[in-house]
Amino acid sequence: MTGRLPDFSIHELHLPESLDGPDGEDFRELSSMMDAMVLETWGSLDRASSAQARLAGWRDTPYEASRNFFARVDGSIVGYSSCQVPLKDNVHTAWLHVDVLEGHRRHGIGTALLRTVEGIAKAEGRRVLQAHTEHPIGSAGAGAGAGAGAAATPFDPAAAPGGVPEDGPGVAFCLKNGYSLEQASRFCSLDMDHDAEWARLELAAHSKADAAYEVLVWTNRCPAEYVDHMAGLMGRMSTDTPAGGLEIEAEAWDAARVRQLEDTTLAEGQAALVAAAQHRRTGELVAYTVIYLDPAKPRVAEQDDTLVAKPHRGHGLGMLVKLANLRRLQAEYPAVRRVMTFNAEENEHMLSINVQLGFKPAGYDGEWQKRIK
Repeated sequence: MTGRLPDFSIHELHLPESLDGPDGEDFRELSSMMDAMVLETWGSLDRASSAQARLAGWRDTPYEASRNFFARVDGSIVGYSSCQVPLKDNVHTAWLHVDVLEGHRRHGIGTALLRTVEGIAKAEGRRVLQAHTEHPIGSAGAGAGAGAGAAATPFDPAAAPGGVPEDGPGVAFCLKNGYSLEQASRFCSLDMDHDAEWARLELAAHSKADAAYEVLVWTNRCPAEYVDHMAGLMGRMSTDTPAGGLEIEAEAWDAARVRQLEDTTLAEGQAALVAAAQHRRTGELVAYTVIYLDPAKPRVAEQDDTLVAKPHRGHGLGMLVKLANLRRLQAEYPAVRRVMTFNAEENEHMLSINVQLGFKPAGYDGEWQKRIK
């Protein structure tokens, strides 16, 4: 005999003016529930955004708009969904996210949340929907993909090496709802205790690059004389990095878009450490990397974008700028003990750099896609 399925209701989240205001009760409860979801999946809050970062990051910008929804059962929030739509480029796509607390899954809540945000995307004229699933090493069925060494059967993406576990959380849900796996990303963690290895790598990187390149660094705000160079490099992130089978068009970046991202980062309460390689002869910036830090999580940092422009690859610049930023992190934020990062499984060169630096696999993310009419 089966029990009665719980009654639930879906509500749209209206972002409050501030974290502490009287209109922020739903947001605060939702943020706490999302922390609980991260703990269920990963066993720590390393991958959780702070409430301040969520609030600022969810606000609409000239480049992206989002709508957020939550599900209640017996008065408590138990699930969440969002629909983010680009406004300047990739206007055929929407990025969806759906998650439900473990104890409330398989009751139709996730499906209702998904239908809600799919409807929003369709109303916005989007024909390609993208989403992701998360798979820690050591969880049920996890361990697929390069370097994991487990016996679980990997479910391979259509256009990329690696994979996610067939029985991993969310996989059956995505397949049932018409999504196909198009890329696998490796989630890695680095302990900040690799001085000997880094010293050797630094010597090799500088001996290879110093004749033609120098490293520039800044925090939060790109110097005005380099902001146009940075816009060009950041635009290349959408064209020069692997995307598997995901439909992603080139993004148009200019100085205003760089400044908007910097403003959002500051509003989120985060600091951005940037290291860039400058070509000595032309003065052009040809590589960069970014590490983000949130004071709400003082022991962990996130290694985000790293890019070397195609004409300047083969000179050790990826290793050079990453090491420069990690050394800054050591000197300026000594409380940080771990650094997280993500890389597409087919991005063999950047994965090799990370392995040499000491990053170790902690899990895998599946990148999913669905085309609608």
